[in-house]
Amino acid sequence: MIQLPQLYLLLFSLYWAQGLPVGFMTHALPVILRAEGVSLTHIGGFGLLMLPWSIKFFWAPLVDQHGSNTKGHYRSWIIPTQLLTIVVLVILSFLPIESLNQPIYLLLFFMTLLSMNLVGATQDIATDGLAVNILKNDQQHWGNTFQVIGSRLGFIVGGGAVLWVLDWLHWQATFLCLAALVFLNSLPILLYREPMKVKVSEPSLPETKHQQQTIVQAIKRYLAYFTETQTLQMWLFVLLSFKLVDGLAGPLLKPLMVDMGLSFSQIGVYVSMLGAVAALIGAGLAGLSLKYISRAQALISYSILKILTMLAYAWLALQFDAKQPIHEWVIYLINAAEDMVSAMLLVVMLTLVMQYSRKNFAATDFTFQVALMATVSGGLYSISGIVADQLGYSTYLLLISALAVLSLGPIFLWVQLQKK
Repeated sequence: MIQLPQLYLLLFSLYWAQGLPVGFMTHALPVILRAEGVSLTHIGGFGLLMLPWSIKFFWAPLVDQHGSNTKGHYRSWIIPTQLLTIVVLVILSFLPIESLNQPIYLLLFFMTLLSMNLVGATQDIATDGLAVNILKNDQQHWGNTFQVIGSRLGFIVGGGAVLWVLDWLHWQATFLCLAALVFLNSLPILLYREPMKVKVSEPSLPETKHQQQTIVQAIKRYLAYFTETQTLQMWLFVLLSFKLVDGLAGPLLKPLMVDMGLSFSQIGVYVSMLGAVAALIGAGLAGLSLKYISRAQALISYSILKILTMLAYAWLALQFDAKQPIHEWVIYLINAAEDMVSAMLLVVMLTLVMQYSRKNFAATDFTFQVALMATVSGGLYSISGIVADQLGYSTYLLLISALAVLSLGPIFLWVQLQKK
């Protein structure tokens, strides 16, 4: 039987490996593009790269249903996808980054990043399924704490550290180092022996003699679980509104800092890396807090803190629009506070997602809920740049803050239904 420290180390390593390439695309790439003069509209369009994370629900049932009993059901998915990520990172390191102004290289760059996201999304499905199956109820909050810490550490290296070293290290060497880190984080899963997964067939719908179940019926049958009670129905609304703020603000915060005059090194070290460290602290605090307050109380409290951090960003944008001098450390601290609160929220949210995931359909249930959030975030990410170009930073961030207040509504209703 695997010991708890080894179990948490396993989850930490898997989510760290997953966070490395994602950190580059979400933290480093927007900064690089903005520094090259790319418009907010086009930066928002790069949100299409994250499409696999939104639609991974469609192949999550395959991960739940098919796997090797001898190698471990979810492990037999995780190991190949980890190795494929390494291969893609090596390929990426050989792409001539200085030639991205040529359409053929730009397309090749885009397709390589898209394939890396496809592989990473599949690894995430299997890792989530493994986590749901091996974590007991009283271990879920700590398991998700190590998940967030691992992924945030990946963001530090894949986002902040990449920006930092790109000022003095060659592109190829940087991405070969990322590939090596993914390999090192693959060692725990290579040594792990996964318990046998008990496969239980989902009860089927009654069928007539000449009628077979259609895809539409299968979807309705699956969604019946999430609509069978008012609490679960409202939980779906919480999932849909949870990433509203992140999706709208995500493409703009780093470009705002570029426009305010921060360098690659400043954004890489004092924004991305310091922010990620703050997120690590926030994840740990959230895991600790769940020993003393309920998951519902934590969700409400941290959501209110999230609104305050967005208002701080709106104030920052107002100062920028008014051409008022702003000390760099004010920017760093606001960013760190937002990253810390976001990590605290994520730990609580993922713990609740795990709570509503059935053991027999672990990967599918977990992926479905996360995919709902990712779909909202990704869709808004793609259009947010267009709106921001029209409204400007300050007006847009004030609008986002107002929407964040409205998104508290589904949470309060869900809490009330839980009490009944």
